[in-house]
Amino acid sequence: MMENFIKYVQELYGTKDFIPLHEPRFWGNEQKYVADCIDSTFVSSVGKYVDKFEQLTAEYTGAKFAIATVNGTAALHIALLLSGVKNRDEVITQPLTFIATANAISYCNANPVFLDVDKETMGLSPVKLEEFLTENAEIHDDGYAYNKTSKNRIKACVPMHTFGHSAKVDEIAAICKKWNIELIEDTAESLGSKFKGKHTGTFGKFGILSFNGNKTITTGGGGMIITNDEELAKFAKHITTTGKIPHKWEYVHDVRAFNYRMPNLNAALGCAQIEQLDFFITQKRKLFKKYEIFFKDTEINLFKEPENSFSNYWLQAVVLKNRNARDNFLEYTNGKGIMTRPIWQLLNKSKMYKNAQIDDLTIAQWFEDRVVNISSSVIKNL
Repeated sequence: MMENFIKYVQELYGTKDFIPLHEPRFWGNEQKYVADCIDSTFVSSVGKYVDKFEQLTAEYTGAKFAIATVNGTAALHIALLLSGVKNRDEVITQPLTFIATANAISYCNANPVFLDVDKETMGLSPVKLEEFLTENAEIHDDGYAYNKTSKNRIKACVPMHTFGHSAKVDEIAAICKKWNIELIEDTAESLGSKFKGKHTGTFGKFGILSFNGNKTITTGGGGMIITNDEELAKFAKHITTTGKIPHKWEYVHDVRAFNYRMPNLNAALGCAQIEQLDFFITQKRKLFKKYEIFFKDTEINLFKEPENSFSNYWLQAVVLKNRNARDNFLEYTNGKGIMTRPIWQLLNKSKMYKNAQIDDLTIAQWFEDRVVNISSSVIKNL
């Protein structure tokens, strides 16, 4: 079966050379916009493409406001800070996510709490979230939820929409509202994905996006904060651009801020990429259908979008029988020039977060032992 898989992927991509996991595609106005940006000399943090890319992203996601940043991690850091996350606060998230999710929490001197994921979504389980809060939290007189054991405030919750598949974010949002916990969606991987017709990242106070080189669309490096709160959007823009008060010549800063600006050069690339986003997602969904047919009568399961969801299928994911089967698949495919990668090691196993509070992580561990990402680059003609 694995040899047939190698041949199938080579046929799909029309080559027997090395096939990366996910390559960017520059089939539109990328060269035109980037050249225009260079000609304008506004290649750094000021220029028309930053404003345009923010506007296009807000329109596409249905958010009222979008604020460009240097990367997705910076976007999450700012979203947490503007949600009031402070020293010793706790932020509930999932262990099955990229390390940046937990790192951004730690930048606020806050502590991640890792809860299990759903088998249907690979995202944070609302059932486990409700159970954890019921058993471990209480509302104090200030209106906030506190952890009975650590005595720390539980200020925010960050579910991640894994590989572009939406978590059960409506249920998570309802639980967070009940416990007065801010919802921040890590939508780094799910631009273009929807849950019950609504774009991921728009269910809570903030959503964050990533435009790293391996994402569905890329700016080379970059991120975005999306929100419907006008005041917070303005402040997010202010503190991601060094907190400088506008003036013709004076350098006056009114707040300790961050140099998290997306350069105009990157935004030019993003404007060209987002024009092609719908086509990219259409082709990714066609690729899923191709893989679905291939794996139909095998022991390997292809992970598909959850109920009530529309997934961008950023990375195609297969689920193997066990850890040994996973490792054999990885060894064989990479040895044959087909780049495949396992899902992340659970973050509570990282030395930085080994002391974080966890609950039962049975499903997350089940996925870690079995999930592999396979070739997911957009193919023009499918």
